[in-house]
Amino acid sequence: MVMERWRPGRGLIPWRPFRELEELERRLEETFGRPFPAAMWRRLPLEERGWAPAIEVFEKEDKFVVKAELPGMEEKDIDVSVVGDTLTIKGEKKAESEVKEEDYYFCERSYGSFFRSIAVPSNVDTKKIEASYENGVLEVSLPKTPEVKPKKISVSVKKEKASK
Repeated sequence: MVMERWRPGRGLIPWRPFRELEELERRLEETFGRPFPAAMWRRLPLEERGWAPAIEVFEKEDKFVVKAELPGMEEKDIDVSVVGDTLTIKGEKKAESEVKEEDYYFCERSYGSFFRSIAVPSNVDTKKIEASYENGVLEVSLPKTPEVKPKKISVSVKKEKASK
């Protein structure tokens, strides 16, 4: 038997938390007239909503950093690529041997293929992106391009020659 949370006026409609989060983001965007900050980095297509590693994205003075939790994985099972303005992290977490004792079976760990795609800001130098993997955490460094500083151009004033 499945228990469903009662919501007045909605009947017995399955609860879909991602749909509610998307609705909240849409309302915030309408209210403030600009994209909600979390939504700029995290737009998950339906196929990504199964198993996917937890990620965090933050900005430092000279770069953006993406960290993904990939415990128990090996470097050879992780693929990081950049195509256009999209950073993609994909791979496969392989299941260990199952433990079965009598009629007992319980597993909360996630296995299988995954991928996460993140929009890369326009001020990232894609030729200098680096990735490292240590203690189950993948870190991708996205260095910013050097800011183009405006060149000061002096204006010279031509003086008219005095007429005699």
